Amino acid sequence: MTQATGTQGDIASRLERLLGADAVIGDPERLQKYSIDGGAPETVLLPNCPEHIAAALRVANEENWSVVPFGGGTRQHVGRSVEGVDVVISTERLNRIEAYDPGDLTISLQAGATVSHVTAECAHHRQLLPIESFPGSTIGGALATASSGPLRAGFGGLRDFCIGISFITADGLSGRGGGRVVKNVAGYDLMKLMIGSYGTLGVITSANFKLFPSPQQTLTCVCQFETLGEAFKFRDWLLKSPLSPISVEFIGPEAAEYLHDSQPRDPDEWAPDARVTSEKRIWEIAVRFAGSDRALARSRSELGFQVAREISEKHEVDFWNRLTGFEQRLTSRHHNPMIFEFEVPPAESEKAIAATYESASEYNFVAAIVGRATMGSFVVGFIPLAIDPPAVTQFAGAASAFRGRLSKDSSAVVVRCPREAKQHFDVWGSTPTDTALMQEVKRALDPKGILNRGRFLVG
Repeated sequence: MTQATGTQGDIASRLERLLGADAVIGDPERLQKYSIDGGAPETVLLPNCPEHIAAALRVANEENWSVVPFGGGTRQHVGRSVEGVDVVISTERLNRIEAYDPGDLTISLQAGATVSHVTAECAHHRQLLPIESFPGSTIGGALATASSGPLRAGFGGLRDFCIGISFITADGLSGRGGGRVVKNVAGYDLMKLMIGSYGTLGVITSANFKLFPSPQQTLTCVCQFETLGEAFKFRDWLLKSPLSPISVEFIGPEAAEYLHDSQPRDPDEWAPDARVTSEKRIWEIAVRFAGSDRALARSRSELGFQVAREISEKHEVDFWNRLTGFEQRLTSRHHNPMIFEFEVPPAESEKAIAATYESASEYNFVAAIVGRATMGSFVVGFIPLAIDPPAVTQFAGAASAFRGRLSKDSSAVVVRCPREAKQHFDVWGSTPTDTALMQEVKRALDPKGILNRGRFLVG
């Protein structure tokens, strides 16, 4: 790691002279709000325009300061531990809706606008921005982490309806020492690279999106199954049917307990040796439909006897919010779970889920799983058994065992685990085949590696 050239006081003073005292936070107590994976930064910058971000990045590039872009802070635990954060650039003051044309079904948003605020504003015009994310998440944060919720099944991921991104590079494509503003990039190229880059290629300042008409009304049907195989036979039937649900979410038996307000059972009660043999395990698939009364009735009829219960619009929002916030609900009740986001070819979903249970049991964890059943995209929490508190090597062993049981076309990223465990294995998983290309892009946009230093796949 290359060390920055200035102390905390030097950094704060330099940025205050550049942008004003009200744009810089150096007070230790206030800095805690902007913690990165549990550690507070040296200095926080609160720019109120993209030009201020560009100016700050020019100085950071000259001085080799480590910089972390920061939105709502809901995903700052993801990735490897960041190396020595000198400056956090928060987008909280860049929170406006810059342009909204309901007639054209398009919207332009600053990166610091919260997802909840934007979706509420769109709802006033009976329109939908299909991003479902953690409470407090920002537009820029959702893009940087490629976050997509259950609506991905019906509307696609962010790359499908984001139509332009403005961002600031660390070096400047013109080679003038950092902080070049790149506006309204569309198409594949740079825009697609920014989505899911975890703030390592540039600081997103705004984005344009295509919107969709809001559904007239919706209905959620929860279907229940006694075996995992039955659940995925139903999923396969659903894929071949004429039905067009907007969400199809798999819910494992253990995960279901985290979607209610009551306290889940102690993980020890799920231990293989402690399981009551007569206990019936129920696997669920929640299917959300949109349309008219007639269309919803037809969809309900097609599902037939598989429907165990229906959730009307009055309670649907809460149900799907709980599913979207599954990771947060789990971590609020356990202080040291290991949580994966994994993607597999849809046809391999059943096998992959079985692999999670086998790997968790092998290393004394309980697996709790939810995910996009038709997409092959899942979130699984490995919850340690209290009877055998895990050593850091157990996290590493479980991660290795789980990944080893997945096919080469799969990916399994550890998005949360104890910080000390990250030193024993790579949270990103196996090395991708296009590492050389990723390194070339990184060098082109951030040659000194000042952005999120050490966090992502390539430095």
